[in-house]
Amino acid sequence: MKTKIKCVAAFLGLIALAFSSMTVNAQNKKSKKVLMVVTSFQTVNADVKTGLWMEEFAAPYYYLVEHGVQVTVASPKGGKTPIDSASISEQLIAPVSKRALNDPEAQRWLNNTVKLSTVKAKDYDAVFYPGGHGPTWDMPDNATSIALIQSFVEQQKPTAFVCHSAAALKNVKTKTGEYLLKGKTVTGYSNDEETAGQTGAKAAFPLEDMLRERGANYQKAAEKWTSFTVQDGLLITGENPASSEATAEKLVAALNIKIK
Repeated sequence: MKTKIKCVAAFLGLIALAFSSMTVNAQNKKSKKVLMVVTSFQTVNADVKTGLWMEEFAAPYYYLVEHGVQVTVASPKGGKTPIDSASISEQLIAPVSKRALNDPEAQRWLNNTVKLSTVKAKDYDAVFYPGGHGPTWDMPDNATSIALIQSFVEQQKPTAFVCHSAAALKNVKTKTGEYLLKGKTVTGYSNDEETAGQTGAKAAFPLEDMLRERGANYQKAAEKWTSFTVQDGLLITGENPASSEATAEKLVAALNIKIK
């Protein structure tokens, strides 16, 4: 009888150990941390305002969170990030943007972003830059953002950019002194999309032109405003708002997180 009890106890112990191991593995998957970097820029002039394009934050944010990723949102100035009013207008608002507008947790992040200078690449597994025209103004020459991206690249961690946020790559260089974009296959908001949408005045420069000038192999979708993403190693880029979730999907895959 005692032998049977010992066997049962040992068996239960093995089950507990296996369960513990499964729990640890699940926790490890959920422990992935992604830094989202949004813009702090809003006013181009008295007549033109811009900011973060809501869908480009909301779609990746929910995709990441729903796949067990811990998200931190930062911006150059910290605090509230300005939202491009067009992105939440009745004409253009996406369902996922409506969700974010009514989600206290998402709003908490958007209204209380961490100051970019206080974060370090070593504390995160990847970085994701949402777009909107704002990043074309406050990211290209931002020394903190440049150094942060360089750190993620040097630590061989995935970096993702959607739409105009690829502007943050403009002055990022490798250890050899060459522009990171040189020879990289990337995408971003196209000149055709900018012209058709009559939004050129919101941008500091045409994104497609900049990417080509920096030596990138620029690609775009066959049809404007359709989902299109490109991955070159650990550099992931999406063309437009419609590409937001697909860009996050590639990032999750790069983090080796099992898609549920």
